[in-house]
Amino acid sequence: MNAIISTKHGLQLKQIEKPTPKPNEILVKVYASTVTAGDVVMKKMPAIAFLALQFMGMKRKHTPGHEFSGVVEAIGQDVTHFKVGDSVFGTTTGLSVGANAEYLCLPETSKTHTIAYKPDNISFQQAAALPVGAMTALQILQKADIHRGKKVLVYGASGSVGTYAVQLAKYFGADVTGVCSTRNVEMVQAIGANDVIDYTQEDFTQNSVTYDVIFDAVGKLKEGDIKQSLTQGGQYLSTKTMTHETTENLTLIAQLAEKTMIKAVIDRCYELAETKEAYRYVEAGRKVGNVVIKVREYDQGKNGSKSI
Repeated sequence: MNAIISTKHGLQLKQIEKPTPKPNEILVKVYASTVTAGDVVMKKMPAIAFLALQFMGMKRKHTPGHEFSGVVEAIGQDVTHFKVGDSVFGTTTGLSVGANAEYLCLPETSKTHTIAYKPDNISFQQAAALPVGAMTALQILQKADIHRGKKVLVYGASGSVGTYAVQLAKYFGADVTGVCSTRNVEMVQAIGANDVIDYTQEDFTQNSVTYDVIFDAVGKLKEGDIKQSLTQGGQYLSTKTMTHETTENLTLIAQLAEKTMIKAVIDRCYELAETKEAYRYVEAGRKVGNVVIKVREYDQGKNGSKSI
């Protein structure tokens, strides 16, 4: 099978042996994966710095890619949650193998990675772009009491986490203001923001408007600089907060996507052989929403799918 391999010369497309599932594993025929900002950070991280992450269950991946969608092609004898033909999506967090490959073997349950049934009404590319950004936004927003009437500002509203934060805050009933650059104003409006501030034209910390929640979706704000923009008792949330993945949250994300309450914003799609170029693009820091790797075309009709 074809897979992207991390080598001393960088990322390379290579032919490697197709994996065989262990008793507790499923073999996924991967249709789409992604390149996230986190993937870029991990790729550049020095070995000595990576040691600290190992205590949290992280492993350096020989094949990169933290998000995937695909169809279960084979299962181990002890697998009970999935069957051959199920359409699934999820993450490879904590595994030594990633999803930028034609096939992926992973345990059906884990304390670090998550797998759920893919909604039938979204594409594999859309599903692959959901897990990391959406679960990160969801878990951080869950730290605040967001409900109808609350005013929420999302700083960095055009990124992966930011686009999901806008949509999820709207789902919880909030009045949402997104902050982004000029070129992304219309997109942030389209995903549901009640108001959009173009940071190149206006500094939200100087406009005397206050918010119940300020969510820094890019980890660039300093809490001391935005205190005057919070209501009394207001909360500052940031992606600098540690998060963890849960099947419960991924299942909720799947349900919301199936009901079209949230959707993935996809900036660019690359072929598997173009993964190195996708990493360069993400590393440049200009992506909007998500960058997807199209691993293969969907051979509709040859595989079944299971709705949630």
